[in-house]
Formats: sequence, structure tokens, C-alpha cells
Amino acid sequence: MRDDDLSRRLFLGAGAVAAAQLLLGACDSKGPRSAQRFLRYMERRNEGIERALFRHTAMDAGSPGRRLAGSALPSYYISRTVPAWDESLRGVWRLEIAGLVARPLALSLPELMRVPRITRRVNHYCVEGWTAIEEWTGCRLRELAKIAGASRDARFVDFQSFDSGYHESWDIESALHPQTVIAYGLDGSMLGAAHGAPARLFSPIKLGYKNVKYLTRIVFLPAANGGYWSDRGYEWYAGV
Repeated sequence: MRDDDLSRRLFLGAGAVAAAQLLLGACDSKGPRSAQRFLRYMERRNEGIERALFRHTAMDAGSPGRRLAGSALPSYYISRTVPAWDESLRGVWRLEIAGLVARPLALSLPELMRVPRITRRVNHYCVEGWTAIEEWTGCRLRELAKIAGASRDARFVDFQSFDSGYHESWDIESALHPQTVIAYGLDGSMLGAAHGAPARLFSPIKLGYKNVKYLTRIVFLPAANGGYWSDRGYEWYAGV
């Protein structure tokens, strides 16, 4: 992603947040009822700006001079303990590709790893304000969409996990960005349970909470269906 694009996004995003803070003061993420109309308006306006700035040609790149986060990368999940796939209880893990597709898929990890792979060193942007550099290995989501025969009527994609039902939906344009991957490798090693194994979604074009870990299903949809944090007052689009 070019520096000028990133700077404009940060400036516009900061303006929207500042306006909301002036109105809400010390309220929680959803604010008082009287502010809900204003917040929905600001979110729609901010999403419109983010969509207008979005380009498939804008690529993020982690600085070669900075160290990879590795084990220092924070691990987030909503279950009480680190989610881990237990084959003795659930059988072989498979990633289901469903919804508006011509050829529904259910891929095991070895099958997923046979899809053309990429490794990219990129930034991870957290809504809490920190940034880390990571090297992700996996396959582009656009490759899976092609194999499954995703319909042109699919305008959104929902990513679902076994982390207590965590999910988030994306717009199709972001989902098919060249840097949006289904990752099974992190910083030169196979993905561990703390960071989303067996496979997770990752793209530097979205804030961290949109990058669903512990994937089980990818569903192509005609309409958005929210998400775990999006339904709790966080921005749905969450572009960077």
C-alpha cells in the first residue's frame, strides 16, 4: 500500500473517530441511544470514503529493516481457552467453501496446501493502535473462489470459525484483493493454535479483528451479515 494512500486513510479515519468522541464522551462503543443515528451516518460516510480509496493495485509491504513479530505477536480468541482442533472429537479438519458457488468444497489441510501458495511479509494493523510485521504463507482467497466457481452475484463473504462461533463478513472486493490469504504458515513455521491453526484469514487491508482465525467455513453471500465485533459497535468495513 502506498504511503500517500495510508496517510489519507489514517487522516480520514482519525477525523471520524474524533467527531464521534466529541459526541460520546465516556460512553461505551455503542454510545447513548440519541447518538445511534449519528454513529450509523458516520460509519456509512467513512465506509464510502474507504471504498473510494480502495485499489487492488495498492499493496502493503512490511519494512525489511524490522524484525518479524514471531512469538511476540499477541494471540486473541473469545473462547475460555486457546481453541484447538481435536480430531478425536471432531474428525479431520476441513475448510468448507459454500454459498453462491458452483462447486462447493471441503478441503483438508494437505489439500489446502496444494493450492498455489504465496509467502508475503506485511503489516498487521490492530484496532488497539499497535502494528506488527509478519510473514504469512498460504493461498490467495481469490484462488479458492476460482476453484469453487464463485458466482458474480456474491457481493460479500462470511468467514466462520470454531472459536465459539466467531465470524466476520467482508465485501467481495476486499476478499479478492491479491494480499488476502488463507494462511497456514506464520514467520517460517506452521501456524500454531494461539494464532489460528489449522488455517486463518489474513490481509493487511483490514484491521486485525476482521482477520478471522480457526477457520471452518467461507460462505459467499449476496448480502453482508455482520460479525462478532461488528455487531458490538465496531466498524464493519474496517479498512486500513
